Amino acid sequence: MFSHILSGSTLGIKAHIVEVETHIAPSSAIFNVVGLPDNAVKESRDRVYAAIKTTGFRFPQNSRITVNLAPADIRKEGSAFDLPIAIGILAATDQALTDILNKFVLLGELALDGTLRPIHGTLPIAVEVKKNNIRGMIVPRENAKEAAMVEGLEVYPMDSLVETVSFLNGEYKILKPFHVDLKEIFSTEQRYPTDFSDVKGQENVKRALEVAAAGGHNIIMIGPPGSGKTMLAKRLPTILPPLTFDEAIETTKIHSVAGLLPPDTALISTRPFRSPHHTISDSALVGGGTIPRPGEISLSHHGVLFLDELPEFARNVLEVLRQPLEDGHVTISRSKMSIDYPANFMMVCAMNPCPCGYFTDPMKECTCNSLQIQKYMAKISGPLLDRIDLHIDVPAVKYKELASKNASEASQKIRDRVVQAREVQMKRFAGRKGMYSNADMQSKDIQNYCKLDSAGEELLKMAITKLGLSARAYDRILKVGRTIADLTSSPNIKPEHISEAIQYRSLDRNLWMA
Repeated sequence: MFSHILSGSTLGIKAHIVEVETHIAPSSAIFNVVGLPDNAVKESRDRVYAAIKTTGFRFPQNSRITVNLAPADIRKEGSAFDLPIAIGILAATDQALTDILNKFVLLGELALDGTLRPIHGTLPIAVEVKKNNIRGMIVPRENAKEAAMVEGLEVYPMDSLVETVSFLNGEYKILKPFHVDLKEIFSTEQRYPTDFSDVKGQENVKRALEVAAAGGHNIIMIGPPGSGKTMLAKRLPTILPPLTFDEAIETTKIHSVAGLLPPDTALISTRPFRSPHHTISDSALVGGGTIPRPGEISLSHHGVLFLDELPEFARNVLEVLRQPLEDGHVTISRSKMSIDYPANFMMVCAMNPCPCGYFTDPMKECTCNSLQIQKYMAKISGPLLDRIDLHIDVPAVKYKELASKNASEASQKIRDRVVQAREVQMKRFAGRKGMYSNADMQSKDIQNYCKLDSAGEELLKMAITKLGLSARAYDRILKVGRTIADLTSSPNIKPEHISEAIQYRSLDRNLWMA
């Protein structure tokens, strides 16, 4: 007795179609699952046995059951194979018809009473199913909306093993595939609970965040406790360009395989905002584990990674950010596998200017000496600062601004300017793979697109020589100047654009080492 079922598995955010082959032969009672299964897959034997017996189907006694998950050289993990294994046994024993089995991919975890529970990674598998021209999927009801995000697939949600067998046996001939309105879901879910209109004062910081959003630049905010650094950072996603549908699909894939997709959410259509605690480990930040899982930088893909209290993070944790910031992805290698996760994010950092926090606060006296401040600032390495384009001071908000009844500018108005600037950059870098914003420019691109007139050259020369700015600030100022020019729709970088960009390099000035 033999049956052949289609299922799927994920490795990273990439999915693979898995063939579940079931062979049953008379012998002593043996139930084996082969094909590089992990522990969760091996445990499916007990869940499948209990579910089949509980629901009244016949489990083959005194038989050797061999389930092969092919291809056998790809590791299989998770509980999604429960349903295809159970259906494979029922099909091999003529309790479920096989006429349409090779036209559908089956996924689902079985409870002991035969009901179906949701699984992780449905969306990547659905994308792979579509790519392989397979007709559709049979999934737990909770995963149907996620699978239906891929157009052209017939998705049938099921609640139990009994219902699945009835569908395969043709008892639900009028059952229609699950359908979602992609445009409606994508439009209604693109909403943020926060807005820049909530922020009182800090107009210079809002401007810096607008520049950062327009050019895709990483930014660090330095200010005393309570000055609003976290509040401002949380609102940065609201002024970034809206996610495209392809970006939303890719972002959702990552959260799906990580098991972090919120209930009843089929698509992540707002830019992610991740804010890990400073006690996080390097593997939790970049991803890791025996079977590597995505870390915070991948969960921030197409969004914002916010590192509050930056100097409090362990040095080795911060240093692992350097390569992903350059490459836009992270590769996690283990002895038996290597998995690549996307990690194209904006990094936003916040920190106090000194250990006590009040070095730049005119209202409170700083209790730190110069040596303590130098030691505190030295926790952030030069190579990491190299990857941060904007440094902005965040002063304490004055009472007059806090008590003001005037409404601040809304995120939508700022976003409109950001989108317009991004469109200029997309035209500039058209046809260049991996080039989406000014922050992606390399040295050659800076020479081509960031040319200055004599007044601009003189201003930049003075900044480098007389204001004590570091050499690494040179390219950063040019990149940011290009973005400021784009915000004003100027084809050339003018002296006033360079002047503003110079103001965003506070950590390069000598005053921080005084």
